[in-house]
Formats: sequence, structure tokens, C-alpha cells
Amino acid sequence: MVETIGPLWLSIRVAAMATAAIVLVGLPTAIVLARGRFPGKGVLAGLLTLPLVLPPTVLGYGLLVLLGRRGPLGAVLERVVGGVPVFHWTGLVIASSVAAFPLFLLPARGAIEAVDPALEDAARLLGRREWAVLARVTLPLSWRGMLAGAFLAFTRALGDFGASLMVAGDIPGRTRTAAMAIYDAVEAGDPATAARLSAMIAAVAVGVLVAVQRTPASRGAGPT
Repeated sequence: MVETIGPLWLSIRVAAMATAAIVLVGLPTAIVLARGRFPGKGVLAGLLTLPLVLPPTVLGYGLLVLLGRRGPLGAVLERVVGGVPVFHWTGLVIASSVAAFPLFLLPARGAIEAVDPALEDAARLLGRREWAVLARVTLPLSWRGMLAGAFLAFTRALGDFGASLMVAGDIPGRTRTAAMAIYDAVEAGDPATAARLSAMIAAVAVGVLVAVQRTPASRGAGPT
């Protein structure tokens, strides 16, 4: 049971941290893409959604080159913090975050763009500052799309395999996630463990979906 619970718990923790990082970065990014007007906006949007179409191994290799000790970011991290996220649990978080980022960005941007600009203009005419318009009008009206995006990002990060394997490796007790443990179990001829882990991951995903459907903000944002 330890070989089952350990990887599953690591996957849940990594997915939760990755989702938090994605929302932290993705929310302002979605606002800028939805409401901003600047040269190269289309190119930027395309680059940010690229992980959605790249093969996971290509994405993982790119991160490995970037974050390795000889990579541009890895060399800086080596000097600043004395280590790199490669073959470490932080590498799992980074790889999962990058792979799942478009699944939050696209619904969040679409939800913000769906908010009627006339409502925002009305708030401005009433003397609301931009941050107040965002907090009182835009975000409450687009919350459902953001919640859906966060859920998609969490489930994508929960089951990430290719990019995480390339960046963090498959180290038992350290970086072996549930997806890696399932693959290892199948390779080792242990279908029972693979089936048990698969059922657990599915149960977590269904549980998150049920929680999202029961969230008052989700119900309130829907059609009346």
C-alpha cells in the first residue's frame, strides 16, 4: 500500500502547488490578453498556449535544457540558491505548471472576454477605479470560467507524465508520481497496483469535480 499511497500523495501535492502557481501567474496574464491592446499580443498568446500542442517529451526536454546546470536559468539558480530543480520535486511542480498552464489561461481569458464591457464602463462612470472595476465587476462575472480552468489545470497537473519524467526523473520516494508508478507497475507486470492507482487518481478527479459543482460561486455564476 505504501508504494500506492506515496506516489498518489506526491501527485496531489504537486498538482495543488502547480495549480496555485498557475492561477497566480495565469490570472493577470488572462486579464492582459483579454483587455489589453499591444503589438505582438497574438504571438504572446500563441507562445503561452504552445505547451498544449507540443509533445510532452519535447516540452520536458526544453525545460530540462533551460533548467539544467548548464542551462540559462539553471546556471542562475545554481549561483543564487545553490541548486537546480532538475531531478527534484520542485522540477515536478515546474513541469506540471508549464504543461497545465494553457488549460487555465484559455477558459479564464474567454470568461473575462465574455463580460460585457458596458458593465465595466458603467462602474467607471460611477467613479470606480480600475482595480475596483476588476474586483467588483470583471472577476465576479468571470469566476465560473476561472474555476473551470483551475480544475482543468489541477487534473492535468495531477496526471502529468512526459514532461515531469524528463525534468524530475522517476526516483522512488522522491519524484515518482502516481502516473509514473502506474507506468512502472505495468512494465513490471503488476496490473493490480496499476489498476488501484488509476482508480485512486480517477476518484480524486471526480471528487474535485463534485466539489466544483457544489461551490456556491459556481452555481451563482451560471444562467438563471
